[in-house]
Amino acid sequence: MGEWHLARIAEQAFERLGDNEALWFEGAWHSTGQLRERASRIGNGLVELGVAPGDRVIVMLPNSPTVPVVYNAIWRAGAAMTPLMFLLPPDEVARIIADSEATTAITSPEFLGIVQTAAEGSDLKFIITTGPEADGVISLDSLESAEEGSIVDRDDSDLSALLYTGGTTGKSKGVMYSHQNQAYCAKALHEHSYIPGQTMGLSALPLSHAFGLMVTVSGFYTKEPGKAVLMSWFDPTQWLEHVQEFKVNRAAAVPSMIQMLLSQPLEDYDLSSWEFVGVGAAPLAREVIEQFERRVPSCKIYEGYGCTESGGGATANPPDPERRKVGSVGVPWPGYELKIVKEDDKELPVGEPGEVCIKSPGLMKGYWKSEELTDEVMRGGWLHTGDVGRLDEDGYLYIVDRIKDLIIRGGFNVYPRDVEDCLLEHPAVAVAGVVGKPDEKYGEEVVAFVQLHPGKEATPEELIEHCKAKIGGYKYPRVVNVVGYVPLTPVGKVDRKAIRAML
Repeated sequence: MGEWHLARIAEQAFERLGDNEALWFEGAWHSTGQLRERASRIGNGLVELGVAPGDRVIVMLPNSPTVPVVYNAIWRAGAAMTPLMFLLPPDEVARIIADSEATTAITSPEFLGIVQTAAEGSDLKFIITTGPEADGVISLDSLESAEEGSIVDRDDSDLSALLYTGGTTGKSKGVMYSHQNQAYCAKALHEHSYIPGQTMGLSALPLSHAFGLMVTVSGFYTKEPGKAVLMSWFDPTQWLEHVQEFKVNRAAAVPSMIQMLLSQPLEDYDLSSWEFVGVGAAPLAREVIEQFERRVPSCKIYEGYGCTESGGGATANPPDPERRKVGSVGVPWPGYELKIVKEDDKELPVGEPGEVCIKSPGLMKGYWKSEELTDEVMRGGWLHTGDVGRLDEDGYLYIVDRIKDLIIRGGFNVYPRDVEDCLLEHPAVAVAGVVGKPDEKYGEEVVAFVQLHPGKEATPEELIEHCKAKIGGYKYPRVVNVVGYVPLTPVGKVDRKAIRAML
């Protein structure tokens, strides 16, 4: 069995640390022994059902202890998990089911209808629900009634996960992780950020997101028994109550969470146990960090950087206030290398901005069914991120801008083309251009400029509601400007650079 097999690493963690209370969720503790046994039974149930090694298994579930159990069960069965955010619109779910050629989907009652509709005409054989069985739907409970089973052998290079991300145009791409990619990245995160004694964590990160998944897997490498409080979704009041009640000392967050916390009466809570918060997925303004640390003096924010293609992370500030550099996203994790290059891939000197490139065994295996794109992005063995950054004399990375037009709103990727296409579906819209505008709360906000057909009418409010209904909760534009002319490039493409100037 491969050295990096994720299910085996999880098993080793249990053997090393024993059965302990590990995860609190909505009023109850779940022990490592309970979670391990559930994964073993469900994993064997998947094998008995007919899930084969290498099969892709869609997982569309809200945060709960069942999510890491299901992930581990999939790895135990030798299959690969494909997590989907439940905010995705039905058309995108259908596209991912078809593109991934998934054989199985695991979901909850509230998303079952979306998955069933999306699966029509696909190769999906099995739909499993955390709710009761129905026609053509298998209950997870029935799989969990199986005997405990052994771990299906897989090589380190075999597929463990297929995560869908996207560029600034077109549809999302499947990012392939091998067992080694995923385990190496999680191990590097743990080695970089481990602080002895910080054993009570808190997270509301979606476990279907690369960031949340990476933080979860890093727990396999913990050196001492730890506990974590898991939230189904981020609620700032509940978050603060949990810190106070459970004496939380470390947490992971995205910038919008920090912004929402700052709107709360922080001084009304006892937050003195809280020492560490790792922040990633989007830039965080220096003023926000300073305000947070002034109001929660026991806690320091440590920013990091990465992308789905890098395994979810690559750099972070050292977990030492003396070595942290506010404004930077830190230094490379163990086993990660950075360089900054020009357009011709020649390396730039210290301080010069250019494209951020990353090299590590923790990088993705490649893009699903896209060797040409993989070769382009991974040329020379270096991941070309499309982000502009610079390194200082101590090797700390500063993110300057993005080469691509990707908008990161509250830690989630929004692709301008998706929003533009949606706007163009409205009968009154002739041309649409979408860009990101800096936003204190969410990092960036989605802003649209639209040009209407002659003689047609539509209000900004009407166009916002049109998008909200079609493309999901985090993508739709919060601001729509109806203008006489949306600037185009000489070849007829929307000129986003000119649109940004209009902001």
